[in-house]
Amino acid sequence: MRRYQRWAFHPSTVLGCVLVGGFLGWAAPNVARPWDIIGVVYVDLLKMTVLPFMVSAVIFSLQNLYRDGGAARVFKRVVMIFAGFSLLTAILSTGASLLFRPGGNLAPETRAALGQIVSADGERSNTAMAMYTPDAPLHTSSLKDVIQSLIPQNIFASLANGETLKALVFAMLFGLAAGQVPSRISTGLQQALETIYHACQTLTRWVNLPVPLVLVCMTASQVAVTGLGPLRAMAGFVATFLIICLLLLALAVALISKRAGAPFPDVVAAMREPFALGIATNNSATCMPAMIESMVGPLQFARARVELLVPLSIALLRVGAIAYFVCGTLFIAALYGRALSAADLGVLALVAVLSGFASSGMAGIVTVSLIGTTCHYLALPFEAAFVLLAAVDPICAMGRTAVTVLGSCAAVAAICNPPVKL
Repeated sequence: MRRYQRWAFHPSTVLGCVLVGGFLGWAAPNVARPWDIIGVVYVDLLKMTVLPFMVSAVIFSLQNLYRDGGAARVFKRVVMIFAGFSLLTAILSTGASLLFRPGGNLAPETRAALGQIVSADGERSNTAMAMYTPDAPLHTSSLKDVIQSLIPQNIFASLANGETLKALVFAMLFGLAAGQVPSRISTGLQQALETIYHACQTLTRWVNLPVPLVLVCMTASQVAVTGLGPLRAMAGFVATFLIICLLLLALAVALISKRAGAPFPDVVAAMREPFALGIATNNSATCMPAMIESMVGPLQFARARVELLVPLSIALLRVGAIAYFVCGTLFIAALYGRALSAADLGVLALVAVLSGFASSGMAGIVTVSLIGTTCHYLALPFEAAFVLLAAVDPICAMGRTAVTVLGSCAAVAAICNPPVKL
């Protein structure tokens, strides 16, 4: 079984499955199109374990941290590391996007292909309007709305609706409160939470067994639906974003290697499973059990710290989304020939960081739509470009998720004390 898992999550296996799936989707689109049900079931099974796993891990870890007296010190480092990682990601993504300029100097035939993609949906893109009906006022989010979106009025409803941030806030508050309960009373709760935690890990390992098959089916169904046309027309943007992802992944692995005191190849091997899961599922939350085991097992970071920090980083540190917002906005600016000043780039970096925090719990097309926020602050048109970005988002989502997963692991490594090697 261990040999099979090493093969299933090896990067070459992941890449091979994606290529095979792409070929099948291109060669037999009618056959491959219904295969998306396999990916839907697989991701739903993983999501099934995410919230109980996160809640049990956070409450259990905060109990121990509070009793050890280290909670305040850890949270100070969390704020500093998360803010620093987010800003650094925005700056690096801005520099790389300006260097490669996706969307600029496009050939006439490429522009024509992009125009066809924008208008491909025909009447479906038209907006139906009712006459003599007053327009609904535009809703603008205020600080009050943001705060209310974090506080669960009913924790059971939040759990049922899959509201990760609200569940995380409840788990943190409940864990801090449970840490003040005497040990003679809270022992039963600790044992129950530990049982839930390990049961979710076991269930995740079972669900992850058919990962190669899932990759083939998901890729084949996506290519069958969209074809290869969008990828060819948007090749410049996709290539630029993937290069940014590779740069950020290399920096994340290098930081983990330095903090863990382990060779670079050993860290790559340790991060193999969470990396493959991120690409396979496009959902960073489903990678939490694998992230914890990779950080605690081969790299030997303290389990109590890792179990608390991994859910926090997945929920709040969205470095993959930040890189995507920057690259997508600069692509739109180049596509429309808009020159951006240094002040504009500063605004872009700041808004991208804030949008990254706001993207917690979002995936797929919903994440793409947040580029409209950065475009709004720079007075850039977004509606037409949204179709272009949505056409290639399945590929970009793989890079976004992988960067978020490994970037979160790097942040956890930076916050935790280096492991003591025996």
